[in-house]
Amino acid sequence: MATFRRVHFIGIAGAGMSAVAKLLHDSGVVVTGSDEGVYPPVSDFLKDLGIPYQTSYAAGNLPRDADLIVIGKNAKLVPETNPEVAAAYASGIRIMSFPEVLSEISSAKDTIVVAGAFGKSTSTALFAHCLESLPASSAGYDSSWFIGAIPLTPSTNARMGKGKLFVLEGDEYPSSNTDPRSKFLHYHPRHLLITPIAHDHVNIFPTPADYVAPFIELTKLVPADGSIVMCLEGPLSADVLTRIARPVVTYGVHRGEYHAADIVWGERTRFTLMRGAEKIVSLETNQLGEHNIQNIVGVAAFLLTHNIATPEQIATAIASFRGIRRRLDRKSEKTRLPIFEGFGSSYDKARSAIAAMKQHFPAQRLVVVFEPHTFSWRNRESIGWYDDVFGGASKVYIFEPAAQGAATHAQISQDEIVARVIKAGFDAEPISDPEHALNTIGGSLRADDVVLLLTSGNLGGLIERIPLMAEQKFPL
Repeated sequence: MATFRRVHFIGIAGAGMSAVAKLLHDSGVVVTGSDEGVYPPVSDFLKDLGIPYQTSYAAGNLPRDADLIVIGKNAKLVPETNPEVAAAYASGIRIMSFPEVLSEISSAKDTIVVAGAFGKSTSTALFAHCLESLPASSAGYDSSWFIGAIPLTPSTNARMGKGKLFVLEGDEYPSSNTDPRSKFLHYHPRHLLITPIAHDHVNIFPTPADYVAPFIELTKLVPADGSIVMCLEGPLSADVLTRIARPVVTYGVHRGEYHAADIVWGERTRFTLMRGAEKIVSLETNQLGEHNIQNIVGVAAFLLTHNIATPEQIATAIASFRGIRRRLDRKSEKTRLPIFEGFGSSYDKARSAIAAMKQHFPAQRLVVVFEPHTFSWRNRESIGWYDDVFGGASKVYIFEPAAQGAATHAQISQDEIVARVIKAGFDAEPISDPEHALNTIGGSLRADDVVLLLTSGNLGGLIERIPLMAEQKFPL
């Protein structure tokens, strides 16, 4: 990427876009950007890096001397309706998607692509944290990585190291508004770590077969001397596994060559990592839920299979892993009311988050504040998800669905969603105005509650305001 001097990102506030912007920024490239919806943690991330960005789209945002423009995958980033995108295409400046940029950045590395329906962000972050923890004598030392989220550990979401390994979170979503290929198909994988696979992004992949197809294509890109480590426990994992014509190392919590045993749940959960009937090492983590045990087993399986780290080194790294933001991270240490945020972009992610809360807080009333932000949650084809997704919750507040892109699919209304959830037997209530919602939620919370904020959006600012309210009402 040394050929680029100045790069402009349209839609820079996306987790992936901002991470790629960092890789270029750290390489000495002058980076600018623009976006409309910029909120924490990405806004804080860009501020800390010193990357300037505009908070509206305009043709005047384009630097005259830019030699590359990176355009994100967002319904608003099309030349027909976005003046900045239209100006970019009219400028004659080279345009790329961020997966294409990543492909160039990583082309000389041994790439390890982490793909799957859920768990890939956490698994990539854990992988990077383990690599960052290795001594200078290790083959995995000074590695590179790209994480499509903001981690608490490792120290950053994107890094260009001098070592040979490059760990990339690979997303199945289309690369851009002009390139329908899944992002991960750009990443020339030498190795794959495949987390559980379950039907997602129904607006892009209407059927399970449509969803599985790019994963099968991805496995075919691995060279003969590469490898695949795969979880067995996703609803569609077997559909991919049976199509892979090469040896695969398997894992899971309960199934697979690598698995967990003797799990003792707690504030710090302990378990034994197994390879078949062999006990490998005892592990301890503060990450919540069975799905995080699954993530740990998968990363450990890869590191051990490739002799990148010893069992002892893995145990030390896992014990200090703090996870990533928006993936069941505690929102405040100043209130005795436990409040966590889960990334509820799909049914399986929401179910995993709720199950984790019940696993660790079984005696407490679970209050869920949910925002149907992604197309999948707002699509009429997915309305059946609401019949059981909130199982275990005592009270559910449902924020109004996002309006962006509503005309592009069969959008369901907030009233329809709430009615469906109530019909399924849950105590559900609609919320819209953030101020009124804060008063409503605050007035109903009890000292023995536990709260889960479940969204891939911003809940109208309630992600920040509910913890502040709890600090006042239930201080330590």
